Amino acid sequence: MRFDPAVDGARGARLGRTPQRYAWLAELDLMAPLAGFTRESRWAGWDRSEFTADSRSHVTVCRLPGGTP
Repeated sequence: MRFDPAVDGARGARLGRTPQRYAWLAELDLMAPLAGFTRESRWAGWDRSEFTADSRSHVTVCRLPGGTP
């Protein structure tokens, strides 16, 4: 949900929807190469902390071969 000031100064809310579903890491690891990507790294968070079996979140970075770094 976004709150943007209108041109006349009034406040309003805009609700946007996107289709989403949960994907297991094994699915991501399979889908990336099928789409031509290679996994570059995986961390437990945006701070680049080590990803372990106990990690509750992840950041996975994939690249297309020949793509810009």
